[in-house]
Amino acid sequence: MSIKLPKIFLDSGDPEETKKAKSLLGFLDGQTTNPSLVAKNPEVQAYLAKGNKLKEDELLNMYRQIIEEISKEIAGPISVEIYADWDTPAEAMLEQAQEMKKWGRNIYIKFPTIPEGLKAANEFVKTGGKVNMTLVFDQQQAAAVYAATLPTFQPAFISPFIGRWDDRGYRGLDLVKNIIKMYKEFDTKRNEHKSHVEVLAASIRSLDHFYASIFLGADIMTIPMTIIREWIEQERWVPDEKYRIETEGLHAIIYKDLPYRDDYTQYPVEREEGSLLDEGLKKFVSDWNNLLDK
Repeated sequence: MSIKLPKIFLDSGDPEETKKAKSLLGFLDGQTTNPSLVAKNPEVQAYLAKGNKLKEDELLNMYRQIIEEISKEIAGPISVEIYADWDTPAEAMLEQAQEMKKWGRNIYIKFPTIPEGLKAANEFVKTGGKVNMTLVFDQQQAAAVYAATLPTFQPAFISPFIGRWDDRGYRGLDLVKNIIKMYKEFDTKRNEHKSHVEVLAASIRSLDHFYASIFLGADIMTIPMTIIREWIEQERWVPDEKYRIETEGLHAIIYKDLPYRDDYTQYPVEREEGSLLDEGLKKFVSDWNNLLDK
């Protein structure tokens, strides 16, 4: 069994961390950002500490400046997240996406994997837009992403969140494993040798998550600076075929044998109050709104 190191993205909204990560690793394949990370940016924090709030156009301009600074450091994909809640229509998401894709030369737009987000992504990829479907917590969402992004000209990304399942007492790594397995089955049914969707392991909280994502065959991992430093301290060890994933005390996420459909609407994504998807979306909305003068 040959273990291949996935592409490594930095999960950060701070261009200074981009420089540090690139210096420590000697490379950086890409970067992911979101409203929560932008809120943690030192310049944004300093501005807010003075009691200031931002108008929406000011916040977007600040976000754009952050992305432009990151773009100076790396040529790889940079994920930029739109603002969306459960009531945001696909048309509004698309309008944001069309503007944000101008922020750099290799911008991937993060759409939430909710019904309107899938609809927006499906339209966006038809025009050459690149997407990173985020807030993915189950196979149903992943199946919808596979079908919704079939018209893509570039590989689409899907971001299953590992750590948040662990917080609920379940093995978040099982979600990565299950999506990879399902996509292989879908590819076989479509006579494709390589999937048009790359699995991006997200919400990585520990080196165990990091090593297991490598072992399971994730295409990409997005990690914070803390994990980069810890990996370097362990001399960039890469697991081999003898590696065993440690998930003691966590319940399994059972694989579901979903049928292949080329119509993404055949994989309905339901809104459930208090679900991981509901909580995740509300958290990003809250982090964004906390920056605004409303």
